[in-house]
Amino acid sequence: MKLFLIVSEWVLRLIWTNLLWIGFTLLGLGIFGIMPATVAMFSVTRKWTKKEFDFSIWHQFKDTYFKEWVPSNKVGIIFALIGAFLFLDLSFAEQMQGFFSLILYIFFLFLFLIFFLTLIFFFPLYVQYAFKTKEYVKQAFIHAIASVKDTLIILLGLAFIAYFFSRLPGLIPFMGGVLPAYLIMAICMKRFRKMENKQKD
Repeated sequence: MKLFLIVSEWVLRLIWTNLLWIGFTLLGLGIFGIMPATVAMFSVTRKWTKKEFDFSIWHQFKDTYFKEWVPSNKVGIIFALIGAFLFLDLSFAEQMQGFFSLILYIFFLFLFLIFFLTLIFFFPLYVQYAFKTKEYVKQAFIHAIASVKDTLIILLGLAFIAYFFSRLPGLIPFMGGVLPAYLIMAICMKRFRKMENKQKD
């Protein structure tokens, strides 16, 4: 019975947080809502990684969303511009012919992977530390290329979650965002704690 209650509580937490993520993303018309809504979701999962459960998910999510709406969208514009630039370069290289075009395509594909990993590390850094806007992007990039072990664990975890949802696609609207967020946050928090402990020694 105790195990059933624990599982039920976790399921409700995940579903409620994911629905808030979708709802607040739509509130910002998608393009202006995705960044603050994702930051708010990571702020909730951050508390879970710290064993904090006795708080209002609604208030934590709502307060973070409106507080970070402008700052997070500023960083979002930076990521959007970089992503658009890489996408155009990747599309251009794909249309070219010859061996050089293949090398160019692989190169931009690699840059796109680094961009994706940088975006992954950005959200945990954003809810954990207080940096200037450009510093978040810089630190996320450093973590993406320096923490090979954690990066591989995150990618494997995301691949497993993707497989899980491919088998049960009906769960995507209820856990499609929060499960990857919790996985990423949990792994990054362990890394952050190790770094902070080393700095204290």
